[in-house]
Amino acid sequence: MPAVTADWSLERQHWVRGYFRVAGVDEAGRGAWAGPVTVAAVILPNAGAAEWPFADSKTLSAARREELAAEVRRVAVAYAVEHAWPDEIERLNILGATHAAALRAIAALRPEAQALVTDYLRLRTTLPLLAPPKADALSLSVAAASILAKTERDALMTRLDADYPGYGFAAHKGYGAPQHRAALEELGVSDVHRRGFRPVAATLQRRVL
Repeated sequence: MPAVTADWSLERQHWVRGYFRVAGVDEAGRGAWAGPVTVAAVILPNAGAAEWPFADSKTLSAARREELAAEVRRVAVAYAVEHAWPDEIERLNILGATHAAALRAIAALRPEAQALVTDYLRLRTTLPLLAPPKADALSLSVAAASILAKTERDALMTRLDADYPGYGFAAHKGYGAPQHRAALEELGVSDVHRRGFRPVAATLQRRVL
């Protein structure tokens, strides 16, 4: 099966209707046990960019993501990044918190977006919206957003590693690695852990018992 290359196909569905400031939206950290879920929104120029190498952040090395994140910031018409922290995740659930952060990121864009493409985030918005699955691999705008969300969150988790030593946040970025599970058992639950997530909740329950 040939590799999928991100292009303008999804954005064009908005352009033909007269919406030229199309924001791609994507998140990082939705399945992590600790730290925020991070959402980026990016509006790219809609001409002369066929050769941009933006791609789904999951397919890129950390070094390449950093290079491309700098390129996104350089060329974007507008971009914004928002976080939903564990308290908001507990209050709204992970999907609700992801949507809330996405809407904040979209609202922060200047100039404002006229339409949206998201990676299966069916947002409650008055803006025209396309939300197909795997849009981070299909759309240049969503790919750019995925790169910004991932690099911003990874940098944040590395900073949290210094504030919460022993958990290994710089290595696993809050996801469910064996090192993280062992640290939870040894150190308990920190205030940046998502207490509603099953492994974290189980640790809390064992400590109460």
